Formats: sequence, C-alpha cells, structure tokens
Amino acid sequence: MEPTQSPEPRNNSRILLIAALFLVLLGINGVLYWMNRQKSAENEQLTTQVAEKDDRLKTQISEYEKLKADFERQSQEVQSMGLSNDSLEAKIASINADLLKLRSFKSSSFSVAEQRRFKVRAQNLESQLRKKDDEIAQLKADNEALYTEATTLKERQNKLTDTITTIARSNQELTEKVAVASRLQAENIRVGVVNARNKEKDDDDNEFKAKRVEKIKISFNLGRNDVSPKETKQVMLRLIEPDGAALYNLSTGGGTFMIDGSEAFYTAKQDIVYDNTRQPVQFLYAKGAAYKVGLHTIELYEGGVMIGKTTFTLK
Repeated sequence: MEPTQSPEPRNNSRILLIAALFLVLLGINGVLYWMNRQKSAENEQLTTQVAEKDDRLKTQISEYEKLKADFERQSQEVQSMGLSNDSLEAKIASINADLLKLRSFKSSSFSVAEQRRFKVRAQNLESQLRKKDDEIAQLKADNEALYTEATTLKERQNKLTDTITTIARSNQELTEKVAVASRLQAENIRVGVVNARNKEKDDDDNEFKAKRVEKIKISFNLGRNDVSPKETKQVMLRLIEPDGAALYNLSTGGGTFMIDGSEAFYTAKQDIVYDNTRQPVQFLYAKGAAYKVGLHTIELYEGGVMIGKTTFTLK
C-alpha cells in the first residue's frame, strides 16, 4: 500500500499564486494610478494654458478697446478745433478691424506669434497716441494764446473805435458850434419903396400905399463875426406876400434853395465878399405887376439859415 501524499505543497503553490496575482494587480493599480496622476497633471496644465491664453486674449481686446476710445477722444478734440481728423479716423477704422479679428479668435487658436504681433502693434499705437496727445496739447496752447491775443486786439480795437467815435462826435459838435457861431446876422433892416418916377420913400412904421409902389428896396448891414471866414457869401431874399407865397420869377433872378432839407423859393440873391466890416447890402426888387394889399414879410438867408426878418404893410 502506497503512502498518502501531503496536501501542503499544493496549498503553498496556491498561496504563492494568489500572492503573485495580488502583486501583479497591485503593480497594475500603481501604474494606473501613476498614469491617472500624469493625465490629471497634463489636463491641469492644459487648462492653465488655456486660461492664460484666454486672459491674454481678453487683455489684448481690452487694450485695443482703450486705444480706440483714446483715438476717438483725440478725433473729437481735433474736430472741435476746426482741424481735419482724417488720419485719426483711419486709425480708428484700423483698430476696429483688429478688434474684429481678436474677437474672432478662440483661446486655443491665439498663438504666441499672434500675441506678439498684436502686442507690438498695440505698443506702436500707444506711442502714436502719446505723440498725438502732445501735438493736441500744443495746439490748444497755441489756440489759447491766439485767442488771448485776438481778444486783446479786439479790446484795443473797440477802445480805438470808441476813441475815434468820441473824437468824431466832438469834431461834429465843434463843427456844429463853429457853424452856429459863424452865422451872419442882418442888422438894421430897413424897407423902402420906389415909385414909377423913381422917387424913394421910407416910413418908420413900414406902411406904404400899394398903388404907388414900383419897386421894393431892402437895405441892411452884415453884422461883425470874427468866427465866420472872410469869403464870398450868397445872400437870398424872400419876399412873401400876404397869402403866404414867396414872389418867384426866374426872369427877375428868382430860384430855389434848401431850407432845413426842404426846397424853398427865393425872390432874389446876391454874392457878397464878406469882410467883417459891417458892410451894407441892398436889394432893389421890381415885381413888374401890381402889389397885393396887406402884410408882406421879408426873410434874408445865408447858407440856408435865416439871418434876418422884417415886415411891411401895403395899403
């Protein structure tokens, strides 16, 4: 009878097999754990990179939006000064195009080369912006200086105009005063009549019979006036009949002249060289027809201004 084999070796083999399997499984789990850790690290790194790209893209867009706002501000300032802003409008249009392209990027597609290109362009635009701000500041300073100078000149011009106006007014007033002061006066006006036989009659009451009058004689002196220039003076006589009409006949030396801007008839006139010696003047007027009965008026004028007046009556 054969001896019975012990089960211990078989059990040991089973235990060794199980232990080996356990170790294999433990190794596999370790490898899987390590691979998962690596994958997680890679995903985290990728997420970080995407977030960084996204931040850089947003920062770049924000920078271009600020550049656009600043160039628009410059355009408005230049336009408010009445200057051309075409170059600034062109820059704004270019920035709008860049913004449109930047907004079309996805974070993953915003490459390092693109980042560098847009960053360099933004730096150039920033430099141009600062330079333009300096130019605008200088223009504003120049405009302010010109405005101040123009205001000063305007004030001087206004003062000069006021001075000229004052001088002109003073001259006008002086001229008017001189004109008034230089007016002549007819003194000692006397009226006489001459009949058909050439006999002259005077009357202190200046009353005469109408049927005997052939001519009217008016005599007076030109009063002294040291202001009036010694020159030829034109003296007009108006003989006004009782009905208020002035005798006027071209054939006997009558005509028209201006009194206070209105046309009036004169009966006769004389050109007299005034010498400031109270020189005598005489008018002898023949109507050539019967004189009207009633109160007649004699008016004497020089330079359009009345220098004497009297009346006489024909009965």
